[in-house]
Amino acid sequence: MPHSRWIGLQDGQSAIAAVGLQPYAVILLDLGLPKKDGMTVLRELRSRDHGVPVIIITARDAVHNRIEGLDSGADDYIVKPFAVSELQARIRAVVRRKSGSAHPRLAGGDLTLDPATRELTRQGISQVLSAREFSLMHALLMRPGAILSRDELEERIYGWNEEVSSNAVEVIIHGLRKKFGKDVISNVRGLGWRVDR
Repeated sequence: MPHSRWIGLQDGQSAIAAVGLQPYAVILLDLGLPKKDGMTVLRELRSRDHGVPVIIITARDAVHNRIEGLDSGADDYIVKPFAVSELQARIRAVVRRKSGSAHPRLAGGDLTLDPATRELTRQGISQVLSAREFSLMHALLMRPGAILSRDELEERIYGWNEEVSSNAVEVIIHGLRKKFGKDVISNVRGLGWRVDR
């Protein structure tokens, strides 16, 4: 079981080493760490398939910083200064989502999505998805064969009143098609997107 006590680490190298030694319920990650910055730590954890929830805590409040953090695999992003009660609520939320990820894998056509690891598999190709890629594929595979509109998908991949770029959905789908093939997600002109049943 993940440890319930808090462990504070002062640099990125120590953080990566610690996660490899024992399980944690959640990681609160400051981006301004010495030795290895927080974004490097996050990318290394995700490249090693560590599925522990990560909440970024930072003073960097620009939209592009939030997008970079979430796309690199963070589960949440909170900007300093913040109320401790809000942080506690966000911790509870990501832990709930993690515990809920024990649900069975989602499947549609020749696709399988493992919510526990955020790994998508198709025709022998398996890759861990970014946070936004996972949110989009999760939405599509919850209802294989159903057409989801741009608004429905943007609702799943954005939050916190974030500014949504006009082609955000297309950019994510383009990346998924490069990894898994052009027909992994079908476009239904004028209506939206879907995956096979």
